[in-house]
Amino acid sequence: MVRIRNLRKSYGSYQALRGLTMEIDKGELFGFVGPNGAGKTTTMKIIAGLMRADSGEVVVAGRTLSGNTGQVREIIGYVPDFFGVYDDLKVQEYLEFFASLYGMDGRESRHRTEELLEMLGMTQWRDEMVDGMSRGMKQKLCVARALVNNPDLLVLDEPASGMEPRYRRHLKELLQELCAEGKTIIISSHDLNELAEMCTSVGVISKGRLVMQGELPTLLRRQQEKNPYVLQCLKFPEEAVQLLKSDPHVKNIVSRGTSISFPYDGTEEEVAELFAGLVGRGAQIISFCREEGNLEKMFLDITTLS
Repeated sequence: MVRIRNLRKSYGSYQALRGLTMEIDKGELFGFVGPNGAGKTTTMKIIAGLMRADSGEVVVAGRTLSGNTGQVREIIGYVPDFFGVYDDLKVQEYLEFFASLYGMDGRESRHRTEELLEMLGMTQWRDEMVDGMSRGMKQKLCVARALVNNPDLLVLDEPASGMEPRYRRHLKELLQELCAEGKTIIISSHDLNELAEMCTSVGVISKGRLVMQGELPTLLRRQQEKNPYVLQCLKFPEEAVQLLKSDPHVKNIVSRGTSISFPYDGTEEEVAELFAGLVGRGAQIISFCREEGNLEKMFLDITTLS
């Protein structure tokens, strides 16, 4: 659905994107993750046709963005990280106005507006003035606006910002339903657990480059394979420490009471031999496993090293 090749974008001397390359398949609910300034918003604006890249290629639904921006915009819905509203318009009038921009006549625009209000759980807000709504409700309205043209691709930059927990849950369920219907969705968020609950895959961007992409369970497993081992001894951990020091694959042993942690760069077979050696030397081991990983640690490890 979306193919990006060697995308570059600078603001003066600052390089926001440094040869970004990535692909997002049709029907994916893709989580875009990265620290502030990593290039997420710039990438999303370029995909949505709202900003030109300095160089590189963006292909959406088989059409190159350069030279086909108008056609590509027709199949995209975009939600910015912060969006303003028009004064003196009611919610229903606001959505009908945008529907008319897509060529819908009065009857079509009213019908589509009713569909969206029901879809977003906003029917009771139809007569509210847009400029008097809370930030969270404005964000919901922005999502509704992005769906007016029934787009094939949704690009959402922090769409749940300012929303109450129940609205965030409703948005998550809505995006999953849209994805199940075949829409492709790109969403950025600082809430990694929230993305983990809804996304089919994620991409981690740091300093303008994609540093990791894939399904979250796979990424976590790969990252956990780099975590140190932790063993718990019933008593006499000193003997275990001495044996560990003699193994060339063991680095930086940290001993705290009966707990010992250490990075290990050997194979699984060598790990098994190490464990057998510890037991053979009389070490009374209660547990032996890798340190558990989590999303926050994975994110910090990846973006710090990149």
